[in-house]
Amino acid sequence: MLGAICFGSHANAYNALLCLPVTTLLWCLLVFGASIVQDRNLNYSTEDTSSSGYLVDDILHLASFSKHAPQSSVQSSVIIGCGRKQTGSYLDGAAPDGVMGLGLGDVSVPSLLAKAGLIQNSFSICFDENDSGSVFFGDQGPATQQSTSFLPIGEKYDAYFVGVESYCIGNSCLTQSGFQALVDSGASFTFLPTEIYAEVVVKFDKLVSSKRISLQGNSWKYCYNASSEEMLKVPDMRLIFSKNQSFVVRNHIFSFPENEGFTVFCLTVMSTDGDYGIIGQNFMMGHRMVFDRENLKLAWSHSKCEEVIDKSHVHLVPPPAGQSPNPLPTTEQQSTSNGQAAAPPSTAKTAPSKSIAASAQQLDSVLRVACSLLVLMCLLLSSD
Repeated sequence: MLGAICFGSHANAYNALLCLPVTTLLWCLLVFGASIVQDRNLNYSTEDTSSSGYLVDDILHLASFSKHAPQSSVQSSVIIGCGRKQTGSYLDGAAPDGVMGLGLGDVSVPSLLAKAGLIQNSFSICFDENDSGSVFFGDQGPATQQSTSFLPIGEKYDAYFVGVESYCIGNSCLTQSGFQALVDSGASFTFLPTEIYAEVVVKFDKLVSSKRISLQGNSWKYCYNASSEEMLKVPDMRLIFSKNQSFVVRNHIFSFPENEGFTVFCLTVMSTDGDYGIIGQNFMMGHRMVFDRENLKLAWSHSKCEEVIDKSHVHLVPPPAGQSPNPLPTTEQQSTSNGQAAAPPSTAKTAPSKSIAASAQQLDSVLRVACSLLVLMCLLLSSD
């Protein structure tokens, strides 16, 4: 499987209006959007919240990891989404600069890598308890994992939909609690259809022995003030899929710092008016999530995200001051004895630094001027 992602800062951004490549300087700090299709604007569950921008053709540097073969590396041309305009809650500063599309569309990263013959048509994502994660292309998971089939929308497999048969809280499962859900690593939290959500929160509230409280400015409606002993009794949750495949939810609450021996925690499940739910990043935490596109199934296994890769062979060295956090490999690093590319591993982040954000604003202004000049040139040429 391939991992250790590294992007360069020089890229070709395609102007959709003129169909001309524009050489520019771009730097996108990425989030992994497993259900994103990269040919449209991104609209999120939050009201009036969206992100739009450019499709960017860039070079992806990948290192292979296997217990049975020496580490190797490869380069591949991919397309990523680089954000330019945000609306809604993204104006408060939470907007990612870019999205790595991992969906079933033709221009998503795993689709391009599989078509190039570099990987099997599958990938995995693993989010650990420190809110960081890894993506491995070509990974089909361990033999001991559980799985469920993806569901078609109409007659096509356009997104990662699955069918949940039962929602379980504590030692019992709710009756008639089945629903369809989109598995979306680009969503921070999990959303349930209104009727299912109502049953879940009522059952959860009955099983929690702590005092329920109200937090101002908080989207979560079910929050509690619990002692250390009561925290041990917070009911767990499970999703049951076909063939009795069980998905244990390991991160369904958010805890605030302890104060005078008490901890405030909230149930991080929300309601959506749609016909289907969204299984977000919080439910995926603590699992190795395998999106097996070749066999059209979702698979999972409990993981601390440490055993997926032998970190003794990966050296994450902070860059010198003043340099990009994810620089392109040098000429020496790209050359190996067999002529293949070699790139140092790097990590993907979800929040830009102030210096990068300021540079992005300046570059955006430059890009606007460049695009305007191109439009003017085309008009002049057409008038001749």
